[in-house]
Amino acid sequence: MSAEVPMDTHNDSLEYKGRRSIVSYVRRSGHIDPRLMRAWDAYHDQFLIDMAPGFEGHSLESVEEAEHASLEVPQSFILNRAFIHTIWGNSHPLIIEVGTGQGENIVSAATKHPDMNFLALEVYTAGLAHTMLMAGKQGLTNLRIAQVNAPELLASCERGSVAEVWTFFPDPWPKMKHHKRRIIQVDFARSIAFALEPHGAWRIATDIDDYALHIHEVLDSCGFLHNDGNLAVQLPIEHVGKGTATDADKLPHGEFIESSRFAGRVLTNFEQKGIKAGRIIHDFTYRA
Repeated sequence: MSAEVPMDTHNDSLEYKGRRSIVSYVRRSGHIDPRLMRAWDAYHDQFLIDMAPGFEGHSLESVEEAEHASLEVPQSFILNRAFIHTIWGNSHPLIIEVGTGQGENIVSAATKHPDMNFLALEVYTAGLAHTMLMAGKQGLTNLRIAQVNAPELLASCERGSVAEVWTFFPDPWPKMKHHKRRIIQVDFARSIAFALEPHGAWRIATDIDDYALHIHEVLDSCGFLHNDGNLAVQLPIEHVGKGTATDADKLPHGEFIESSRFAGRVLTNFEQKGIKAGRIIHDFTYRA
């Protein structure tokens, strides 16, 4: 199944920046240990894309600057094939990971696939530094990092410029009143569908049943992405929140289609903790 994204021009995809959007993260200043400070100093110039207008050099010389840097994407920015060639020096397919965390997945993938380009999007400075540390140790040349609000960057992509987008274990925002802050929303999905090349994949994983239901509600009927799953799963068909999650088993359930585990996703410490806690891992593949 393939559906046309309801946009006619690239400029339509930039409307995201002109609206007040709900932010899906809370920016915190955390402790950066000396090892990560040294990694930032050693590798930021190699891996970090400066999102200042014109992209002239790497202005975030220190972790302290990065902690207070704007996460906005310049209005004039377009992520297109010319930009990819400028940054990576080739025309290889581009994979973008939204919310890279400590960088385990994207560094592993970039190491295994030198014939592909990878862009890590993360707002937290410690995670950025850790990704730089691992990428630097591997001597990677096909990975870049951007400290930006991911929905804005995806809304800046030229049609068909991205091979895949990964969103693994996004913040579940468990309180019912905060569900609107979940990053997977219709506008974000529309931007990704526009950015993906024909039949390109958006790969998602969560260990929260209620977030899995949210993903199905947003994406299964959006009209511009196709659920490419092959597994039937049972989920509650009503939402629960923090404090009511234990009631989920008593709610009516329905059948949904999800995907087998993506072979390219490494088993991180975060995922292992979820499994040890008895949570079920939900994998999704949606295609443009």
